[in-house]
Amino acid sequence: MKPLAIDPIVALDAEALSQAIHARQVSCREVMQAYLAHIERCNPQVNALVSLRPAEAVLAEADERDCELKRGHSRGWMHGMPQAIKDLAATAGLRTTLGSPLFAEQIPEHDAISVARVRASGALIVGKSNVPEFGLGSQTYNTLFGTTTNAYDPQRVAGGSSGGAAAALAMRLLPVADGSDMMGSLRNPAAFNNVFGLRPSQGRVPHGPAPELFVQQLATEGPMGRSVVDVARLLSTQAGVDARVPLSLSEGRRDFAAGLQRDFRGVRVGWLGDYNGYLPMDGGVMGLCEAALADFAELGCRVEACQPAFDPARLWQCWLTHRHFLVHGNLGAAYADPARRALLKPEAQWEVEGALQLSAASLYQASLDRSDWYRALAHLFERYDYLLLPSAQVFPFDAKLAWPTAVGGRAMDTYHRWMEVVIGPTLAGLPSISVPVGFNSDGLPMGLQIIGPAQADHAVLQLAYAHEQLTRWVERRPPPCLLA
Repeated sequence: MKPLAIDPIVALDAEALSQAIHARQVSCREVMQAYLAHIERCNPQVNALVSLRPAEAVLAEADERDCELKRGHSRGWMHGMPQAIKDLAATAGLRTTLGSPLFAEQIPEHDAISVARVRASGALIVGKSNVPEFGLGSQTYNTLFGTTTNAYDPQRVAGGSSGGAAAALAMRLLPVADGSDMMGSLRNPAAFNNVFGLRPSQGRVPHGPAPELFVQQLATEGPMGRSVVDVARLLSTQAGVDARVPLSLSEGRRDFAAGLQRDFRGVRVGWLGDYNGYLPMDGGVMGLCEAALADFAELGCRVEACQPAFDPARLWQCWLTHRHFLVHGNLGAAYADPARRALLKPEAQWEVEGALQLSAASLYQASLDRSDWYRALAHLFERYDYLLLPSAQVFPFDAKLAWPTAVGGRAMDTYHRWMEVVIGPTLAGLPSISVPVGFNSDGLPMGLQIIGPAQADHAVLQLAYAHEQLTRWVERRPPPCLLA
């Protein structure tokens, strides 16, 4: 492996950086200076970080963190570490645009719950990570900041909606990153940038504060990292019940990074593949994912093909209904105002218009379908400990395209149909992590989803950790532009 041609500080993973800071091997100021210089040099290549704060402001905060350490006080494992928050999450005093001209100058008064927890753990917010408008679509572009591109090929997409976070991680612009996931937004960009992205169990990371507390349950915030340990550490910070979020899990705060190593001999793993040919795949995707099955066998797992007893076409219709309904809940008021509607991208308008055609009966039927889907997967988990599924149906595509119009020779009928592979874990509320599984002949990355039963987040992290120790894709294949 060629050495990285970057500052050794920014080459450290988050856990190693935290240890170096707390051992006083590097100061918080030195860390911030190294990151600011690296961001200035490399962020223009991918346009991952936006709304960056003035250097003097974050350096002054770094000095404060150093003074605290001199007094023997640490705020937590992220003490003095730079962090950029996904531009869908509210950050007090820092512009939060949602990637929309409607909120171009919005400056929240309060932090989102997950942001407050990161701050409390000692992180220093340097800016935001770029998103698609309102997080809609797995291509990170908007009219405010432009397009975020791939760490491995600047002519390709980074994925989305956590595309800014994933590209920033891969480019070593951040030690660890937060994201959120409705339709694969933590998993797809992780796969596209050769990093890890975990969609936690429903309720694991409380979302909000928000006006609506019970229905908006398809999206969740979660962690991304260049190692499974880093992902687990950030999840430990983000997770935990909050009284303002009644459906957040009541399990006490825990260290998800503890006890990651385990024996996988005899563990049963089910391979879902492309749902027996239902999902179109671009050439090479299935080949890489199927080759990765041998990794799990080498770990001692018993891997076999399986399928849920559920019509995937029914699942897609269920998804469309839920998504129309929930997007309308967020954007219906903007759509109703002609002047504001004109500032919504066509895909956002299409979602709202779809909701206007829904009936109460169709919404209830979609909820019944979702419940049946959960039961179908629960039945599979009676036989298997984990399920595996590709993280995407295509490799990173041309960044000039809004979305692929065809996959595997099959026309796509919506702007998000090409990401149908990720909706299963979302609708079932299950934990799912995208782990790197290699590169195609063009040097483009791909990932594989490890899915666990409801609330088995730690078990999912354990298998991801074992796979990481075996394969080391992040370490073996950093972005070419970072190599000496």
